[in-house]
Amino acid sequence: MSAIVLTGHGGLEKLEWREDVPVPSVMKGEVLIRVGASAVNNTDVNTRTGWYSKSVRGDTGSAATQGYGGASDADGGWAGALRFPRIQGADCCGEIVAVGEDVDDARLGQRVLVRPMYRPAGSGADTLETFGSERDGGFCEYTTVEADNALPVDSRLTDVELASFPCAFSTAEGMIQRASLGAERVLITGASGGVGSAAVQLAKRRGADVTVVTSPEKMDALKALGADDALDRGEALPERAFDVVLDLVGGPRWPELLETLRVRGRYVTSGAIAGPIVELDLRTLYLADLTLIGSTRQERRVFADLVGYIEAGEIRPVVAKTFPLRELRAAQEAFLQKAHIGKIGIEVSDRR
Repeated sequence: MSAIVLTGHGGLEKLEWREDVPVPSVMKGEVLIRVGASAVNNTDVNTRTGWYSKSVRGDTGSAATQGYGGASDADGGWAGALRFPRIQGADCCGEIVAVGEDVDDARLGQRVLVRPMYRPAGSGADTLETFGSERDGGFCEYTTVEADNALPVDSRLTDVELASFPCAFSTAEGMIQRASLGAERVLITGASGGVGSAAVQLAKRRGADVTVVTSPEKMDALKALGADDALDRGEALPERAFDVVLDLVGGPRWPELLETLRVRGRYVTSGAIAGPIVELDLRTLYLADLTLIGSTRQERRVFADLVGYIEAGEIRPVVAKTFPLRELRAAQEAFLQKAHIGKIGIEVSDRR
């Protein structure tokens, strides 16, 4: 089969197009999926460059085309060492074409979305795999996954549109569920990206009053997605104005985000594109009774809920541009320019 293979941590040259990759064998409890589409995510780029290495202290974009020289095979992946070669692609929409032992034949032909983060069967409670990181993902014609992590989806959306949901929207929904967000005031940083724009829709779905931090040229588009207000990322942030902050940026302005929270406010993070090292004044934390939440692991209901929202038409895809799989390098270059809103899609098959 054809696939884009990551050969090691580094620059875009580490992504190699190959046409002789064996179709993966479907194991007991697994399904084989003919991939229709995938999409580009920060985690794909960060894994390729080795940004997750503790030796890296800068933002995610400063060496995203060349890679971080300090990364090592020991800790370059988000969960530690990564095995190469690896097929990335955390997003996957496709069709089940074969089933392994103990999987019902009735699943053949099902259109599915792959849960991007999950606890493998038989593993400990703290174990977590990411599709396209700890196991091969969706940047290929065929892929496998445990059957219960391939969720049937009934939708008229295209494969590319559906593939824009899994990683970004489940990350955003995980943050929102961890914060128990209701009809409250919420501030969303990095709002034009895949996770941020997903969070806008998902927060509005819960009745929240949404304020986004973005650049002036993207404000109208984010308001069209549902944002009630937009702040220029270069301006000072209002103090004691929000019940919840959903942060994907981090970086040097991080202390200001805590100052925007009301007493007993909740701060949730699932990214640090402006830099992972921040300064915390503990007085801000304890005098305002704030709660700080890291959000990566998701309850299984998060992805099941997301598929339900898709099927009910409660959220919509935001695909800025689509590239064929063979042009993944160009797709990542476009992604890194941050000129788009939503997701960069990857078309693998023209089935739908």
